[in-house]
Amino acid sequence: MPGGVQHRGTEGGSRYDVFHTDCPARDVVDHVTSRWGVWVLISLRGSELRFFELRESIQGISEKMLAQTLRALVRDDLVWRKVEPTTPPQVTYGLTEFGREVSEPLTELFDRITRRLSPVGG
Repeated sequence: MPGGVQHRGTEGGSRYDVFHTDCPARDVVDHVTSRWGVWVLISLRGSELRFFELRESIQGISEKMLAQTLRALVRDDLVWRKVEPTTPPQVTYGLTEFGREVSEPLTELFDRITRRLSPVGG
């Protein structure tokens, strides 16, 4: 198809073609599967977390990368952000319904991987 967003016909209607560079769903897939996007979604599956708690739960992530990743996931409606008007402001993050749906198979994937690995120290 020339230019624009490509849709593929399916029984339930049209689907985005994530292999096309102009597909808006491709950005969401890129954010979810980015180096840190996966870890943020997995970390938020258990509970809402404040920024510093999230940073501590994901070892190796810098504040800058966490902030960038969170901005993208909030824009994609995978993560919600709540700011409490305190000094300093308390910012809490959690998964939206869409974020829970998307993170479920990621959690399942991680569970499968860790079940197949040899025991730690073994």
